Amino acid sequence: MHTLIYTLGVVGFFVGLMVSIGLHEVGHMWPAKKFGVKVTEYFVGFGRRVWSFRRGETEYGIKAIPLGGYVKLVGMLPPAPAAQPAGGGDQPQRVRASSTGMFTQLVADARAAEYELVRPGDEERLFYRKPWWQKLVIMVGGPAANVLIAFFLFSVLIIGMGVPTASTTVDDVSDCVIPASEASRACTDADPVTPAVEAGLRPGDQITSFNGVPIEEWDQLTDLIRDNANGAAEIGIQRDGRQMTLYTDTTVSARPDVDDPDSYVRVGFLGVSPTLEIEQGTPVDVAEQMGSLVELTGVAMLELPERMVGVARAAFGAERAIDSPMSVVGASRVAGDLASDEAFSWRERISQLIALLAGVNLFIAMFNFIPLLPLDGGHIAGALYEAVRRAIARLRGRPDPGYVDVAKLLPVAYAVAMVLIVMGVLLIYTDLVNPVRLQ
Repeated sequence: MHTLIYTLGVVGFFVGLMVSIGLHEVGHMWPAKKFGVKVTEYFVGFGRRVWSFRRGETEYGIKAIPLGGYVKLVGMLPPAPAAQPAGGGDQPQRVRASSTGMFTQLVADARAAEYELVRPGDEERLFYRKPWWQKLVIMVGGPAANVLIAFFLFSVLIIGMGVPTASTTVDDVSDCVIPASEASRACTDADPVTPAVEAGLRPGDQITSFNGVPIEEWDQLTDLIRDNANGAAEIGIQRDGRQMTLYTDTTVSARPDVDDPDSYVRVGFLGVSPTLEIEQGTPVDVAEQMGSLVELTGVAMLELPERMVGVARAAFGAERAIDSPMSVVGASRVAGDLASDEAFSWRERISQLIALLAGVNLFIAMFNFIPLLPLDGGHIAGALYEAVRRAIARLRGRPDPGYVDVAKLLPVAYAVAMVLIVMGVLLIYTDLVNPVRLQ
């Protein structure tokens, strides 16, 4: 049964990810078609065609390597300047006949391949000829689709299913004071009794005040206890409908630092944990959650080179960090672990899977906004540069400088693509031989 549930988790997450990739490409294709760009291919996956059909001028389908997708927008690269008539022109079919140098030849070959699909009458349907704002909408559409998917999934999670939230009702009373770094061990005779036991607190008690301060949220109580060090504590509670006041002295113990959970600080300690209640959130809560994840994802992306060094070491036997970057393979395995973890209820497992898929969509969006070709952000940067360059020319009364020639950046695009391929291969290999393990 465990194997079946694990497999369902892997397959379910993988299918969800492929749907997300497909919608990312729809985010490019739909506005491109609306703006009249010629779209010849829409595929999820790379490599050999597995299945496809044609509708109109566009072929839709699935390819064998499920590591992404693409939409073929005809005319992404402008023709070589030497191929255009003086003053600009509308004849992009011709490309420069000869070139020198490896990179120049690569660019020339790319331009030639770009215009193999151009037919008479397609001149105004080429991507590069569209206004800068239409290019911007088309290229932003893909990452924007992932942001919308993430918002939808987080809404299902936070607004629909609700989020476990700490209430002011006591769920458990610790018997003894154990440092947080040793939390997995049992109490011994050498461990002092917790202040909560000394005060007479019981599971089910609702804490209403602490040292005269009314308690409305558990986090508020936690802050008051931590700040109280080893001082006197007057605890107001409601038990079986009766108001009571209990007395004790909090003690000082090593607890996780609020700002850095990996380190410990010595703070006031009482020895109680809260009852979790399911609360439905609001769209504002969804936006706040996504904002926090955007910040964390941004930090993770800045640290990606350093983290990839850790992945490379893990590929050769070093311990794999639990927050290590992962490929589609690794994320799917994590999904399987989450789905089959019997320590959680079914509701918690489903919530974790939804959160994982939502987080991956948010990462895909942010990664694609990086302003480098061949990522969407490179084309977005090109469209914005074109807008700025033309606006400056108008303000100075100079001739229109024309379209931005992104083909000149193809050597950079090839280099970035090579880095991404090497990273992808390394991540997949490491996910197979030394995966991130949650269990």
